[in-house]
Amino acid sequence: MRAFERRLNDIMQSWEEELQAFRRRTKKSAQAWEAAKKRIPFGVNSNYRLVDPYPLYVRKAKGSRIWDADGNEYIDFCMAFGALVAGHSHPVVAKAMRERVTNGTIFGFESVDAGPLAEHICRRFRLDRLKFSMTGLDATLFAVRLARAVTGRRRILKFEGCYHGSHDALMVSIKPKKEVAGDRRRPNPVPSSKGLLPELVQSAVVAPFNDLEAVETLATEHADDIAGIILEPVPMNMGYVHPKPGFLEGLRRIATEIGALLIFDEVKTCGKWYGGAEEAFGVTPDVKVLGKSIAGGFPLAAVGGTKSIMDQIVPGQIGHAGTFNANPLSISAGLVTMTKILTRAGMRHAQQIGDDLAKGYRDIIRDHGLSMVVQSGGISGTVHFARGAVTDWRSFQDVDVGRWWGYYTAMLNRGIVPMATGPDEQWTSSVAHTKADVARHLDAFEDVAESMKRGRAEMSLVEAV
Repeated sequence: MRAFERRLNDIMQSWEEELQAFRRRTKKSAQAWEAAKKRIPFGVNSNYRLVDPYPLYVRKAKGSRIWDADGNEYIDFCMAFGALVAGHSHPVVAKAMRERVTNGTIFGFESVDAGPLAEHICRRFRLDRLKFSMTGLDATLFAVRLARAVTGRRRILKFEGCYHGSHDALMVSIKPKKEVAGDRRRPNPVPSSKGLLPELVQSAVVAPFNDLEAVETLATEHADDIAGIILEPVPMNMGYVHPKPGFLEGLRRIATEIGALLIFDEVKTCGKWYGGAEEAFGVTPDVKVLGKSIAGGFPLAAVGGTKSIMDQIVPGQIGHAGTFNANPLSISAGLVTMTKILTRAGMRHAQQIGDDLAKGYRDIIRDHGLSMVVQSGGISGTVHFARGAVTDWRSFQDVDVGRWWGYYTAMLNRGIVPMATGPDEQWTSSVAHTKADVARHLDAFEDVAESMKRGRAEMSLVEAV
């Protein structure tokens, strides 16, 4: 009994030492957080940035590096949650932005570069038409409106555990608690925030990802009222979840049979492969939502699809508007990013970096006998602190959140931002990362690997209300 207690104390000391080391080296981030909380609830402007004991506050970034308020340098594999496949402050983007600012930042009219960028994106992602918006939230909200307008139907089928932006139409069953989630194959629609209208929550049909039979049953029951089926082809708010063979093809068939629009939310996946998820998986949706990486760190999103659907966006019939939509800053950034930086060669480089990182993790996990699973593809991946593969939201709930937090904190202490903030996120490799960056990342993980067997903190994700 005493031996067990001594071992437990050693474990707790290990994690406490990492926490205290983090506090010592990030004192100015702690001060910035305290100052921010006086005016900003919880000190952050996106709740996903909040992590214990406090978030990092960053002063500058360049290439694959960021520097926090204390001047600590990190190799960054968060890359703004996947928005920076071009890397931080890419010189081509920086030059274009200096020229753009000199000649006007917003006109209230269309930019001359909007047409050329739309042409490139349509060819690259196999679209007939598109409309530009500012953020993924804007774009998925419009995609839902478009589906309802085109079909004349009310319901949207979405997948448990999937996130499509913080708007009321889709803030349902994002991270539902087990006690309210219902049957695994027939999940309850669970509101993901206070303030949502019950009738809007109930208009969602919630299905389990990767269970085609369950999806078909639910879709058939509501066949006359489902306007659209929306999903990330690779869900990336459960870490990194591979679609099972035939799953995306099955959704394509179901949507066609019931007359609903199949909507791929590619806010993230459009930057994981040169041509997005359709290029990777060979399945063509009716509508795609693009965002994050397409403007090299500037806010830009798009909704695109077939001519027959997109040409129904007639002024006065289907609303689409926004003062900052297709603003010249974002459009100019998008044009140089997509045509000069995220080329096929650039994306091949980023993917090789991601592949090398995934292989390195797998090798270290095997060598140390760790209960962890690497799931990856394209330029991204994640380390699930679980014994088995994550295939949907219910299996994601087996992930050890406390162990992830210990890993994340320990990696920060070694100058590595290993991924975005949360066990439900993933790393992003970019055109700016090098093999040396991967080696340093893996060296840091090797240094903390043995503690992954032992250390543990009792933590849970912030789940749905």
